[in-house]
Amino acid sequence: MESQYLKRCLGSCLIKGLAEVVEHRPADPIEYLAHWIYNYRRILDEEQKRRLERTELEQEQEAALTELKMLEKMKEEELTIQQKLEEERQEQMEREREELELQRIEKEQADKWLLQQKDQEGQEKTIAELTDRFGAPNLTRVEELDENGQSEFLQMSDPAATALVSLLCDYKKVATIC
Repeated sequence: MESQYLKRCLGSCLIKGLAEVVEHRPADPIEYLAHWIYNYRRILDEEQKRRLERTELEQEQEAALTELKMLEKMKEEELTIQQKLEEERQEQMEREREELELQRIEKEQADKWLLQQKDQEGQEKTIAELTDRFGAPNLTRVEELDENGQSEFLQMSDPAATALVSLLCDYKKVATIC
């Protein structure tokens, strides 16, 4: 049992120390072995300390790598978010351009329609202007609203008739109000 203890605790140390004593053959082998064992213990402590430092360093490196990966992921996510925001902004600008273009087209169409209406009003001609016959009546158009609010076109041949119709229209309006 004691030999087991000595093998386990001092085995490698004593074997290496005695080998050094045999190799160097000092004048005082006991003192040499004592210094060698003391130095051996210091070397073991330093190696253990270096192993601990190396382990800590490896852990720190792993933590730094993990942090670096997280930073890269965050940068990728930030870039992705910026790209999505840019795409949304571009889509919004495109929608606004399309809306402005539609408004412009609608305005142009409304302007064209108004011009056509003005041209039609200007192109309405009297019967005398439309025919080449000599002595055709020169009738003007008068718009009159019936009881339903729909317009009727009356054609007048002379200014007296036009005045009579306007008096009748005024009379109808007064009668409707009363």
